[in-house]
Amino acid sequence: MKFFADTADLADIRELMDTGLLDGVTTNPSLVRKAGGDFIETVREIAAICPGPVSAEVVALDHEGMMREAEVLRKIADNIAIKVPLTLDGLKTCKALTSDGTMVNVTLCFSANQALLAAKAGATFISPFVGRHDDVGYPGMELIADIRIIYDNYDFGTEILVASVRNPIHVHESAKLGADVMTAPPAVIKQLFNHPLTDKGIAAFLKDWEATGQKIG
Repeated sequence: MKFFADTADLADIRELMDTGLLDGVTTNPSLVRKAGGDFIETVREIAAICPGPVSAEVVALDHEGMMREAEVLRKIADNIAIKVPLTLDGLKTCKALTSDGTMVNVTLCFSANQALLAAKAGATFISPFVGRHDDVGYPGMELIADIRIIYDNYDFGTEILVASVRNPIHVHESAKLGADVMTAPPAVIKQLFNHPLTDKGIAAFLKDWEATGQKIG
């Protein structure tokens, strides 16, 4: 499963790139605003740091407006994926862009039927939001399971990009269900390293080593 970081914080992206774990980045206007930079310049810097897909979102709601914005965004770098909402105009834009060789991430997916439509429109990625489903009492991971079955039934090439990931359990369950990608805030990705037995083991090894009085090098 590929790991994308859901952020526009350049320092966090660089840190995760250094681990070798990061395969891509997802952004949106809210994340860029939080990072405090110019939208186009921030996306350009992210695309330079991370060679994998970098999702940049359009803000227009009509097909013509989306296409105009997509034309600007895809000129930023070759690894830009245009992020469009799961609407009729969004899928029209998706079809036009993917037919022209541009990666498209269809976002704000909340049903398996919507995911089916996105795949038929040629989406590169579909972004179902599991955390927001959990928030309203629907188990978000059930949506991932349903999409996986449907995509496998028809051999769709669209990758399932699990979004709105809130905790390590979402990551674990996504991997078990065969999701292609998950995108999470850097803080959630860093939580995956943590385990009390790892900490306990390190402490024990260090204590025993210090007792020997030896040094390495």
